[in-house]
Amino acid sequence: MERAGTALAGRIAERRAGVGDPRALVGEMRRSVLLVPVAGGGLWSARSGGVRWVCAFTDEAALARFALRHAPGGRSMEYAALLGARIVDEIVPSLGEPAGLAVDIASEEGAMFFPPVTGIVADGVAVDRDVHEEGDGRGR
Repeated sequence: MERAGTALAGRIAERRAGVGDPRALVGEMRRSVLLVPVAGGGLWSARSGGVRWVCAFTDEAALARFALRHAPGGRSMEYAALLGARIVDEIVPSLGEPAGLAVDIASEEGAMFFPPVTGIVADGVAVDRDVHEEGDGRGR
């Protein structure tokens, strides 16, 4: 049986190769258990481009690469194992600012970003929700 994190890593590799369905990638992210480092009593995140990115990893090897660079004195890094859907549906909205999910930020290929847009995060916190509301024929 293939582990969910491994399946997500496979979907990410497909997208990087220019194949695969973006919706399938989002679906796999939502079904996957991701490892999120814990720091200072909260989940590890970084701000870039006006967005707060919750950093998560598909497996312990990916997390270990990150920990080598960011764990003080080479100590082990505590983490929470969270379902991707919980991150984007519950945690992201609770942050009170535009936020998304960055997966495997320590990989050689770079992170896969799931931005705070409709179809990825909860509609109420999607930064593009006004555009979709105006363009859907229903108005506001």
